[in-house]
Amino acid sequence: MSIFICPVCGEKLEISGNTYHCAKNHSFDMAKSGYVNLLLSKHMGKTVHGDNKLMVQARRSFLDKGYYSPLCQALCDAVSANLRGGVLLDAGCGEGYYTSAVTERLDSDGISAQVCGIDISKAAVEYSAKRCKAAELSVASVFHIPVAEGSCDMVITLFAPYCGEEFQRVLKKGGIMIMAIPSADHLWELKKAIYDVPYKNEVKPYELEGFELLDKKHINYEMTLDSQEDINALFSMTPYYYRTGREQQERLAHIGKLKTTADFELLVYRKF
Repeated sequence: MSIFICPVCGEKLEISGNTYHCAKNHSFDMAKSGYVNLLLSKHMGKTVHGDNKLMVQARRSFLDKGYYSPLCQALCDAVSANLRGGVLLDAGCGEGYYTSAVTERLDSDGISAQVCGIDISKAAVEYSAKRCKAAELSVASVFHIPVAEGSCDMVITLFAPYCGEEFQRVLKKGGIMIMAIPSADHLWELKKAIYDVPYKNEVKPYELEGFELLDKKHINYEMTLDSQEDINALFSMTPYYYRTGREQQERLAHIGKLKTTADFELLVYRKF
């Protein structure tokens, strides 16, 4: 049974063959790789929708080499410690690196849960569907999540836009939200290599309306990138890539090796 609801009328979606359909006869075809596109045109932005193929490929290449594995391990530990079963939603699942890891951890720990994921980037969900065969995946916006009110036991959101109203809506009372955000020193040396006057990340107060902070974990370590390919991949998967001019981009193009800080905050909340 699908966790998703119809983005047009809000009725529950059923799966018949390769088609999702609701009681009011709205239907959505499943892609060959197994995901469904539930992103309505009125929910799209006016520019490119989410990460493009270049950013998705760069992130997949970088993450698969284990550079962010300490964060992934901490996330899996937090999920396992706080979920006893039910429905887990990855809001902004990207290419599926974390979704896949969480799914495998739940299985190995004997925790029965239905894992689903959404991302506004079709290119990202395409990769995710090929990687996460056990998860139900959809192209959708975190600001218009196609799941029913109070249907999720846990939401994870990693570096994705924060939409408190929607996260509160889809979570059950007492449901858990796990969020990963960059901390102050994240990729500081990368920024120093690019910018004349680099700036540190602003870490906002942890308090969120409608949520109680249960736990916070600061994850900080040094990464050594030994190839230009990995440096380029890291740069391409960050927002800095599109916020810098050609001169700044060229500063990074021939470094060859880079040591930079990975600095994250992993925050665990409970919905009131």
